[in-house]
Amino acid sequence: MEKWSELLIGLILVIGAILIAYYSQNWGNWNFWSAAGEFFKGGLFWVIVMIGSLFILLGISDLKG
Repeated sequence: MEKWSELLIGLILVIGAILIAYYSQNWGNWNFWSAAGEFFKGGLFWVIVMIGSLFILLGISDLKG
């Protein structure tokens, strides 16, 4: 029963966060969609930088071998 309660609590938290973000569009400075978008863009930037760094390191190791 513990796994089902964890699943239920997780669903409640996720759906609650989505609802709060949806209704916060008209709250002025408290627009959570904007914050989520900025976080996503920052994360996407760092993922691209890390993949590029990985390819550079793999290329350097291929040059050595």
